[in-house]
Amino acid sequence: MKNLKPAFRFLGIFVGLYLGLNIVYGLWISSFDLKVDTATEIVTKQTSVLLNLFGEDTTTKPKSFTPAISILNDSGVALSVFEGCNGINIMIVFVSFLFAFGGKRKNVAWFLPVGLILIYLANLVRVMVLYFVAEYWKEYFYYAHKYVLTAFLYLMVFVLWWLWIEIVSGISLKKVMTNK
Repeated sequence: MKNLKPAFRFLGIFVGLYLGLNIVYGLWISSFDLKVDTATEIVTKQTSVLLNLFGEDTTTKPKSFTPAISILNDSGVALSVFEGCNGINIMIVFVSFLFAFGGKRKNVAWFLPVGLILIYLANLVRVMVLYFVAEYWKEYFYYAHKYVLTAFLYLMVFVLWWLWIEIVSGISLKKVMTNK
């Protein structure tokens, strides 16, 4: 049982922080009622700016009576962006892992913001790709949104976790897994 103490400690911190941050996030989101939240609005507007750099002529507009914001082009609404597309939930998973795993404070002080920025940028790319799929390959939108691009974000987080463990913390996962 003593060998499991670190695992229980990790799980306790991870689950506790994950639930706590999600409760705070949920309270914040619910304060917007039927309006789009600030984070989703920022992500959508920045995505539109990036799309314009790629030659797409887009603008954004909050949807009426629903907590979403649309990316519009000459054809009309190309993509509706909802609260779950702002990337905050995946950031909560990342932060919860980082604090549950632990490490030197100075390493956390630089790795946490770098990781959050990388996740944020990956999420912008994800929303951009969703726009292109919605605009040019509508029949693949559900699969791209539900599976491919969700996997892309989680893969990004797994790579960050691996970097945190192997490179920043200097713990060999291979040795841990083989008890050497």
